[in-house]
Amino acid sequence: MRVIIQRVKSSFVEVEGKTIARIDRGLNLLVGISIGDTEETLDWMTRKCLDLRLFPGANGNSWDKSILDIQGELLVVSQFTLYGDCRKGRRPSFSASASPDFAEPLYNRFIAKLRASNLKVETGKFGAMMRVSIENDGPVTLFLER
Repeated sequence: MRVIIQRVKSSFVEVEGKTIARIDRGLNLLVGISIGDTEETLDWMTRKCLDLRLFPGANGNSWDKSILDIQGELLVVSQFTLYGDCRKGRRPSFSASASPDFAEPLYNRFIAKLRASNLKVETGKFGAMMRVSIENDGPVTLFLER
C-alpha cells in the first residue's frame, strides 16, 4: 500500500463537473493498493495516517500535532497510478497495482478504519476519472509505504 499524504488548507474532488467531496484543514490521502496488501497493511497505514505529527502546536513547532489532535478532516482518493513503474519503456506498467476487484474492498475497509476515529472523512469515487484540487499547506507532502 502506498499513500501520498498532504497537509492541506482545503481540498475537493469533482467527478463529471460536480463536487462530490470537500474538506477544510486536514489531510489529503492519495491511496494506491497493491496485490500484496493485507488487513495488517491497512491497520498499519491507518495508525500512521492518524498519528503522524504533521501540524504545528501552540509553541510554533511545525511537527507537534496529529490530525487527531487538531480534529482535522480527511479526503481519501484512490489512485492506482501510485504503483506505476516507469523504469522500462515509455509507458508505465501497473503490474504491481491490485485489480479493481481486489483493491476496492481494501480501499473501503481503509476508509472505514479512518472513520472509526470519528473525524470527518470524505472520499473520491473509486475507479472514476476525478479532478482533485489540493491547497497544500506548507507545502507538506510525504510518501508512505507498507
